[in-house]
Amino acid sequence: MATSFSPYSLLFDHVLRRLDPERAHELTVLALRTAAALPGGPALLRSAFRTPAPTAAATATRTSASSRAQRLLGPMSSPFGLGAGFDKHALAPLALLDLGFGHVEVGTITAQAQPGNPKPRSFRLVEDRALINRMGFNNHGAEAAAQRLARVRATERGQRAVIGVNIGKTKSTPLDCAAEDYARSARLLAPYASYLAINVSSPNTPGLRDLQSAAALEPILSAVLAEARASEQRLGRAVPVLVKIAPDLHDDDVRAVAALAAELGLAGVIAANTTISRPASLRSGRDLIERIGAGGLSGPVLAGRSREMLAVLREALPDRMLVISCGGVRTASDVAERLRDGADLVQGYTGLIYEGPSWPGRIARGLRRA
Repeated sequence: MATSFSPYSLLFDHVLRRLDPERAHELTVLALRTAAALPGGPALLRSAFRTPAPTAAATATRTSASSRAQRLLGPMSSPFGLGAGFDKHALAPLALLDLGFGHVEVGTITAQAQPGNPKPRSFRLVEDRALINRMGFNNHGAEAAAQRLARVRATERGQRAVIGVNIGKTKSTPLDCAAEDYARSARLLAPYASYLAINVSSPNTPGLRDLQSAAALEPILSAVLAEARASEQRLGRAVPVLVKIAPDLHDDDVRAVAALAAELGLAGVIAANTTISRPASLRSGRDLIERIGAGGLSGPVLAGRSREMLAVLREALPDRMLVISCGGVRTASDVAERLRDGADLVQGYTGLIYEGPSWPGRIARGLRRA
């Protein structure tokens, strides 16, 4: 249950945790989208959650987004952002920024719309403040997401916003046709993306993680890079490309992905996605975990492996490349530690479920006091 008393802890304990996790998630996104559409709604969100605005001071602190990140992606009010998986359909990126995230990564988005895996497919491990999901890239497809993001980018706020777009493989696409599938998504979405994140690490699309081998990954990265560079020619601005990898990779495989990313000219690596492991340190009952079954696990239990991967990547990658550390952060101190250890940016997601909408703003303010 929640670790401290707050209005949100009461709401979670007495209402939200009694709802199906996916339904609660949908209602949250709807509420954010509705608030953002109301006259004065964005200002009200920023005021309610004491969201810091981008300032010179914010980008100068030792716990800020790195100069690499600022140069490649743009000014951010905080180095702490929202990872992919929350706003799968690109419905509310600006509202999420209004909560205090420095950047938002929408998706995962696939070339074709798809319903995802059968329900139920999202589960809470409340004792561990963790989630297990096997959503299966449910989304409205790249064309619908591109139309939504085009409307966002048509506004002054939207032009300044750092919005990454996470792309994945359509489930029905054979693995040997994956490169063109990713390329189609990149072609549609690159014009509206602050960066593209190539997701080859979700455990919930059959065979997807097989694409993390260097031989399978190279044509996908090359195809997306080609689309990003073609978009750059049309737009007159770069569209950085990153790859998101799994925490279950062996360190040698992490180094192999890093070497390939550097060789091809990617902007960086995001580490890490959810894990298929079920560590013995989980406090939730094994019977509950077994009943839930397959899916990707996220939450504080990922912190140790995420820090290990950060160390491996920072050593393996050239200085010009970004490392976005994702997994297991709960507090401003957690985020500050990742930044001190070499992360350019840090992402969270599961904490938003358990801590509520004030969470990103609290972290941003805590970092400024660090």
